[in-house]
Amino acid sequence: MNASPAGTTKTGTAAKVSHDRLANAIRFLSADAVERAKSGHPGLPMGAADVATVLFTKFLKFDPKNPHWPDRDRFVLSAGHGSMLIYSLLYLTGYESVTLDEIKRFRQLKSATPGHPENFETLGVETTTGPLGQGIATAVGMALAERMLNAEYGDDLVDHRTYVLASDGDLMEGVSQESIALAGHLKLSRLIVLFDDNGISIDGPLSLSDSVDQVARFKSAGWNAVRVDGHDPAAIARALRKAQSSDRPTLIACKTQIGFGAPNKAGTSKAHGEPLGEAELAATRKALGWTSEPFEVPADVLDAWRKAPRKGRAAHRAWKKRLSALAPAARTEFERRMKGKRPAALKSAVSALKARLAAEAPTVATRKASELALEALVPAVPELVLGSADLTPSNNTRTKDLPAVKPGAFAGRYIHYGIREHGMAAAMNGIALHGGYIPAGGTFFVFSDYCRPAMRLSALMGTPVVYVMTHDSIGLGEDGPTHQPVEHLASLRCMPNMRVMRPADAIETAEAWEIALTRTDGPTVLALTRQNLPALRKDAGENLSAQGAYEISAAEGKAKATIFASGSEVEIAVAAQALLKERGVAARVVSVPSLELFLAQPEKVRKKVIGDAPVRVAVEAGMRFGWDAVIGRKGIFVGMAGFGASAPYKELYKHFGITAEAVADAVYAKHNR
Repeated sequence: MNASPAGTTKTGTAAKVSHDRLANAIRFLSADAVERAKSGHPGLPMGAADVATVLFTKFLKFDPKNPHWPDRDRFVLSAGHGSMLIYSLLYLTGYESVTLDEIKRFRQLKSATPGHPENFETLGVETTTGPLGQGIATAVGMALAERMLNAEYGDDLVDHRTYVLASDGDLMEGVSQESIALAGHLKLSRLIVLFDDNGISIDGPLSLSDSVDQVARFKSAGWNAVRVDGHDPAAIARALRKAQSSDRPTLIACKTQIGFGAPNKAGTSKAHGEPLGEAELAATRKALGWTSEPFEVPADVLDAWRKAPRKGRAAHRAWKKRLSALAPAARTEFERRMKGKRPAALKSAVSALKARLAAEAPTVATRKASELALEALVPAVPELVLGSADLTPSNNTRTKDLPAVKPGAFAGRYIHYGIREHGMAAAMNGIALHGGYIPAGGTFFVFSDYCRPAMRLSALMGTPVVYVMTHDSIGLGEDGPTHQPVEHLASLRCMPNMRVMRPADAIETAEAWEIALTRTDGPTVLALTRQNLPALRKDAGENLSAQGAYEISAAEGKAKATIFASGSEVEIAVAAQALLKERGVAARVVSVPSLELFLAQPEKVRKKVIGDAPVRVAVEAGMRFGWDAVIGRKGIFVGMAGFGASAPYKELYKHFGITAEAVADAVYAKHNR
């Protein structure tokens, strides 16, 4: 232990209180909260307290009274299990969201101090973390958004940094490699990662499972990387100052002792994920000279912490003056984008596009229809940022002449993420959370599996991210079952707050984009085809897809059957309707571009769309799961029951019985039963 109980080391913003006492306030608030909750992780806050103290008192630009100030520095606790670190810091620096009572209610229902940091629960938390690797990966998106917005608006409005506190576990997760490689390639110099290098995981010493030289690893990815003593405030400060002037992202590997100060548990896995225990906590107080009662912070220490944001508040005041000096139109546009308000031009652009599509009636794949939509939307929505995980020609996500972001050159609106689907999805969360942009990125639908942890956080946090997922079924053909999604529609539909859109033609695709871009409370998946589809919608008026389902082809006479379908199978449903007509069975067709949106409609709306036809059938080149809410348990499902196969797509549809003839036969048989 090298902390002095009555230490006299001074900090710039707290001249009368030693660094050790400032750091110990974090340690004991954290340990006391975990002890009271009988649950949590005291080791990281205790070990990383010195690092956090230097960062928050000397470097971080923030204003607790205005936590959404656009030009604040971002701090991401990637090691979300150590959540009491951020809660202690928020309380000590004066955020109204975290009071001492909330610290005492750590990990309790409806508290502002949940088990892992949640940005939708606690003001001052920039992003939800806990799943290891997600924080650092999300922070890459934040740092990228900062540089892109700076390229548009300049240093006067956008000039801040993104700091990350990451653990061994964060750096062991595979998504970290995708993210640090992207950050190094793009030279995101405003990104600084503080690595809590304590050498301990849940199982014990890190040497049980890992021997990676993280400094060498980061250097190989184009980062600056250094090692410092994580309990030496002067060394930490020197490293941070150097990182701030770097032309590349920086890793500062801070060698720390987990559970610092605990006489018997420090440096062991016992300090990681369980309370210290009353006896060990008392011994820690004695070892570090902390005489205050649980949850008590000495007045001079708290006062010193409350002064830490002074420089940030001054910077905020100066920033507001610069913002006020802008031309009114420029200021209004900047504020609109940072508040997440959508431009008025969006609706008119979609209306004009739909009118043109209705007139031209193109037969195109919905991935191509998506590109047509983007050609109209990119000029109308300047905050729309596109990209792809190395599938640009397949996803059709880059419009003509759209400039790309390049290393050190950020005045672009297209991001080449490389073959890094997980990293892309996490970065898009960061871009959305940063503000000023609506990120949309593409890959094959089957690779949503690679994106899923970040997509789940999108849904949990309510970030308005658009996932452009093409090649959405066996309709992609010859690439076979490894690339043919069959369970993915059902899987993502059952994710809370994830909206899945599967349009049937070009007009529905334009409507799906409108729905996705106007949404501000969560993510949207656009499931798009590889194969061409006919124009089925004739009406270019209101956005019918916004209801989730609507009658696209009425029955002639009293309907005896209703055929529900999504995406590429709506064409099959319409063809089956014609076959049934020849057999004397009147059927209607309902297009279901979004099953979740439809099921969320009032009962009256659902009943009207579902109708009262005695036979109900759903047609989709996916699994049945979810469709019984529309067709009932006794309804007919024509779709997939297993994995796909490798063959031309038309042969596959015949092989798996997803044809107009199969639908008509099933309906006819049940009708005549």
